[in-house]
Amino acid sequence: MTSRITPQRIAEERIAVGVLGATGMVGQRFVELLDRHPLFQVAELAASDRSVGKRYGDAAPWRLDSEPLLQDRVVVACDPAAVRSRVVFSALDKGAAQSIEAAFRDAGHLVISNAGAWRMDEAVPLLIPEVNPGHLDLIRGRRGAIVTNPNCTCIPLVVALAPLHRAFGVEAVTCASYQAVSGAGYPGESAWDMLGNVHPHPGDEEEKVAEEPKKILGTLFGEGSGGTIERASFPISARCVRVPVVDGHLIAAQIRLAGDPSPEDVKACLRDFQAPHVLPSSPRPLIRIAERRDRPTPRTDAMAGNGMAITVGRIERCEVMGVKLFALAHNAIRGAAGGAIANAELLHHLGLIEAG
Repeated sequence: MTSRITPQRIAEERIAVGVLGATGMVGQRFVELLDRHPLFQVAELAASDRSVGKRYGDAAPWRLDSEPLLQDRVVVACDPAAVRSRVVFSALDKGAAQSIEAAFRDAGHLVISNAGAWRMDEAVPLLIPEVNPGHLDLIRGRRGAIVTNPNCTCIPLVVALAPLHRAFGVEAVTCASYQAVSGAGYPGESAWDMLGNVHPHPGDEEEKVAEEPKKILGTLFGEGSGGTIERASFPISARCVRVPVVDGHLIAAQIRLAGDPSPEDVKACLRDFQAPHVLPSSPRPLIRIAERRDRPTPRTDAMAGNGMAITVGRIERCEVMGVKLFALAHNAIRGAAGGAIANAELLHHLGLIEAG
């Protein structure tokens, strides 16, 4: 079954996009955040074979606390032959994403992915638009390409590290995460693991937190197929834990910086950070400084900047590493669908996505 993009459905000034893996939690977040977006409008909802041909409302019971959207839209296959929009957002699982995203790329689509399948590929930008927009030079001149956003746990850490790395130079990081259950999708972690408990992350989350920031904070040499990223060289040691919180990943980080700057200097550096481009979904300021000693917390700060800001607090002297802090982000918005949409906004801003 193929989907038709008609003028009645897609306003002329907005760009038609598809959502791959639209029935899952992240897929629903894409649908929610793209509703009334100033640049993009959902034309196609794609999912696995068991959902193809069904109404979206029947294939995907709405799990979010907002009004259900696009309930009568017919779900199509995750196949380039069924999705005509050049720009597609991917909420696919890592296993499915490996082949499906490659098929869309090879068919000339621009894939904005939240999946982990291609993050560490040397030819694929691993992007936080406010931090490393220059890495998009890797795909200049390509019609089909994949652009990824980082693991949701990495994002508050990387956004906090980026200004410090530029101003002082990061030499080493140790961190521990307190991760919300929504990061596991639906049905996610079992009630036995989470009720009255915290659960050390059983997957490869710690390896992602140790490696992805070094690619994001690395230096790009060249562009297009000839470009390479020299990764940042500082070590990161991470421990990741799931906690009984709905939304919001909190990171406790201890950081060794060149020159041993004071907590006051670190706070000023973070407070003064400005993203290089103005994007619809990117709040200003991007980094919010929490002054109270009991902040940030998921309940009070996850929705800062409509869920797209990073809140940093408890910036203090660390007797071992030099400085320590907490950083928090909404894992399902900034850390997933919202982060991918911001990546697409940057692509549009730089002229890499055009209408039609």
